[in-house]
Amino acid sequence: MNTSLAIVLFAPVVVALNPALLAAVFVMILLQNPKRLMLGYLAGAYAISIAASLAIVFSLHGSGAAITSGHILGPGGYIGVGMAALAIAFVLAARLEGPLQKWHARRKAAKASQAKLPWSQRMLGKGSAAVTFVVGAAMSFPGPVFLSALHHMAELNLPTVPILLLVTYLCFMQLLVLELALVADVFAPGRTQAVVVRIRTRIRAWLACHGRQIAAIGLAGAGILLTVNGLITIS
Repeated sequence: MNTSLAIVLFAPVVVALNPALLAAVFVMILLQNPKRLMLGYLAGAYAISIAASLAIVFSLHGSGAAITSGHILGPGGYIGVGMAALAIAFVLAARLEGPLQKWHARRKAAKASQAKLPWSQRMLGKGSAAVTFVVGAAMSFPGPVFLSALHHMAELNLPTVPILLLVTYLCFMQLLVLELALVADVFAPGRTQAVVVRIRTRIRAWLACHGRQIAAIGLAGAGILLTVNGLITIS
């Protein structure tokens, strides 16, 4: 399989693992009119992610000079971000003692004392579809892994229709958690809310025990993908 195509198809697996989106779903599903709120978020997220993705791909599409020398981050940038992600993953996986853990403990204690929700969750809690539209748009700009997939998509020099389909696929996968929650709430609203409460409780307990390992795996996957992207670009 073509390397660029493999990266485009593999990237959504990493993109779909979005803790911020999961937290947003937990907030919206337990408010009044969750379907309206989730549809607002989905509309905003699709609007910005599809528009930005198409603009990036078509700006690179069919231009060899732009693809080889005009990268969004550049080869060194991808390798640097990828190696940084791998280094953090190693620290998390190895449970290294020292200043990092002390800093994390102080930061966690400070957050606990403030008892303040993230900006996105505070905004979502207002219960307005217009607000969720804005939050969805603000939180759905393509990240490093998404940008890497878009860059390799441009390198494939595909016709317009396949590019549209692949961009839609990437954006769909980025919002998979929200889409599944929306479908579930349409067909079984009361049961979905009860299930979400149980899942949230279990996830919190599970993350307390395994959050470090999950973060290490996610960072390692993203780091490998970005580093490989940078090395391929250089070669």
